[in-house]
Amino acid sequence: MANPFVSVINLGCRVNRVESDRMERDLSQAGFALVDPDEAELIVINTCAVTGEAEAKTRKAVRHALGRAREPLVVATGCAASLHPEVLRDLSDRVTVVPSKVEVVSRALKLLGLEESARGDGEPCEPAFRQARVGVKVQDGCNNRCTYCIVWKARGPERSVPVDAVLEQVRDVEEAGLPEVVLTGVNLGAYDGSSANDEHVEIDELLGIILRETSIPQIRLSSIEPMDVSDRLIDRIAESRGRIAPFLHLPVQSGCTATLERMGRPYRAEEFEDLCNRIRRKVPAVALSCDVIVGFPGETDEEFEASLGLCERVGFSRMHVFRYSARPGTPAATMPDQVPPEIMAERSQRMRELAERMARVDAQSRCGTCERAVIEQGRRGTLASFHRVEVDGLDREGIEAPALVDVAIMDVSASGLVKAEFVRRSVLDNAPVASKGD
Repeated sequence: MANPFVSVINLGCRVNRVESDRMERDLSQAGFALVDPDEAELIVINTCAVTGEAEAKTRKAVRHALGRAREPLVVATGCAASLHPEVLRDLSDRVTVVPSKVEVVSRALKLLGLEESARGDGEPCEPAFRQARVGVKVQDGCNNRCTYCIVWKARGPERSVPVDAVLEQVRDVEEAGLPEVVLTGVNLGAYDGSSANDEHVEIDELLGIILRETSIPQIRLSSIEPMDVSDRLIDRIAESRGRIAPFLHLPVQSGCTATLERMGRPYRAEEFEDLCNRIRRKVPAVALSCDVIVGFPGETDEEFEASLGLCERVGFSRMHVFRYSARPGTPAATMPDQVPPEIMAERSQRMRELAERMARVDAQSRCGTCERAVIEQGRRGTLASFHRVEVDGLDREGIEAPALVDVAIMDVSASGLVKAEFVRRSVLDNAPVASKGD
């Protein structure tokens, strides 16, 4: 039987990206051939609903998929599919809504009239992993109720992947010879997985287990809420001998306490700044990035200046700047003093200019130092500090992606790309790493 052609289109956040990658692997294992959307007879769309604009993009993506030349069947899954399935179903009788991502493969097989493995032999059509840096989802759902956010409704309550299942995923990546896993979750810092002994394990403890029980060269944390970064977690990163990448993405959302209170964020601006200072004291090479929202309802000029000032003092290596977008169904959407679009645009421009300046300052501060880099394609890759890097000298040693190497940072291009020279293959001490708490 010919392999059925499928394409996966991802919309939205980092967690969606990891889930889409996993769906691709599962579809391949079931015998599907992964192809471009124009060739697909079935297109899976992992939808997003974080803002009203994101849902509009979801509907547009579905309509665009339906208009492809081969008139494919479309499977819509993810957040928008969970919140408003009827809206997507009404677009066409070729749309099937599957809110649960774990059911996507079985529904895809049934839609194409294939009850068993599409090829019958269960052999994958594609490599197990198509990236050098592989996301491992360890947590889903959120119990927070930020006033601008609808994700907690779409994703449901917090739940964590058991420790043994996490280790199995990490070992799969390790056995494939890949250099990095990225632990992800909707609320990663809320990880509370069960161990083989039925003990509950928090995120710092999970990291300790991965360090002890696997030899994966490098572990990276994706976005983690500031209130979940404990001193134990900071110590774990500091004591990992480089196996936990010195990088943290902390969604500050605002640098003004009054704005944070209206957002329903459970920390004050000065507490966030103190956290960043503690992290830098214990992990001097750390790079810190953030999400920040401008133009939240009621944000005054003074509040915006406070937010801008905090970001500048912290010195983020990367910032994701978002203009506030009213999400129907959230408390913030009906708050008074909505900020006019033209003011939001001006504030966004100023924050983005700061972000570009700080990213360059952080990258330039690393010139003259050595850092590990994951080579992902050709000479390009990602530093431990998460800056993009181009490395000279790899060909002399016959090094091809994927690889983990030590590099000497030489310069930063006008575009912000870090220029580096190959030093050696990175030889991490992958012996068990213990910490004071183990």
